[in-house]
Amino acid sequence: MTSDKPHILIIEPFYGGSHKQLIDTLIEGLQSPPNYEIFSLPAKKWHWRARTSALHFAQLIPLDHEYRVLFASSVLSLAELIGLRPDLAKCRKIVYFHENQLVYPVREVKQRDCQYGYNEILTCLAADIVLFNSQFNCTSFLDNVQPFLKIQPDFRIKGIREKIEKKCQVLYFPVRFQRFPSRSAHLEDRECLHLIWPHRWEHDKNPKLLAEALCELQARQVDFKVTICGESYEEIPEPFADIQDKLGDKLLHFGHLEREDYVKTLLSGDIVISTADHEFFGVAMLEATYCGCYPLVPNKLVYPEIYPKDNLYNTSSALIKKLYNFCRNPKVFRKHRDQFFETFHFDRFAAQELLPKYLDLFKVSL
Repeated sequence: MTSDKPHILIIEPFYGGSHKQLIDTLIEGLQSPPNYEIFSLPAKKWHWRARTSALHFAQLIPLDHEYRVLFASSVLSLAELIGLRPDLAKCRKIVYFHENQLVYPVREVKQRDCQYGYNEILTCLAADIVLFNSQFNCTSFLDNVQPFLKIQPDFRIKGIREKIEKKCQVLYFPVRFQRFPSRSAHLEDRECLHLIWPHRWEHDKNPKLLAEALCELQARQVDFKVTICGESYEEIPEPFADIQDKLGDKLLHFGHLEREDYVKTLLSGDIVISTADHEFFGVAMLEATYCGCYPLVPNKLVYPEIYPKDNLYNTSSALIKKLYNFCRNPKVFRKHRDQFFETFHFDRFAAQELLPKYLDLFKVSL
């Protein structure tokens, strides 16, 4: 007699943003609700989710179960969960890294809380399969395991990278491009270019660089419009404090956009900009690119893995120069944009191409 209990356990301590998008995409592919069960927490207070969610879920997940596969993001301290719930150790344990804390940029070294990175290392050791959303994410994590462990002042722990590396795989984030209208039907030949910055309003996305670039364009008296959207918080980043006054009517929107307005904005954009100091994939950048925006990204992090050389910039001066030349010569810009879309392929990031690879990992003999 076949049991009707779920065989797949999905845990997401930070169920929002790209974390939620991934889980929702996987669920679409699984299609059979009886085969999986989800335990999640709202995407708030990330630090506390990383610290305490294992204890929370250990109490919540039923003791009477038939789980064969456990899938979780690296926000969960998997080693703690398995220690608290050894009955889950028999599952195929898959952990997904949207980012990694070993290279998270901090303003000062003394501000780094080593516990988060240490938890991620233990999580990898407790897992059977470790998935990264980009090669950059995987490499930056593995390359920093031993240097991170050397932070402690007395004894040295060796051989950890080798233990983790053999479990690692890279699977790009499955972007659901089908949720967006076709870009070609919405491109317009405007004389004034529309710039978009669609990132979280936090220091690791470097809002300071964006503010400097836009204010310099304003000072050079070129024509442009800009939307600053993405997830915003109660506290406005200091570089954005007076940007509305400085840009005036050039600033079309300032703050978070609901889904319908967000899509409309992307479809009306010409250039999408990243100024990030911390990026391991960049879902928002690819969504905006699919909608017809020409990407300008730093020549670092994950970006050289995804975008051609022409779309990369090395310095703030180079970013300003590219934006200035494009805004001054929209016709020249459109030629660059057309050339980009003739050669850039979205298939390798598309959910319909990637989802079968994810689902293969969930297949176990029952």
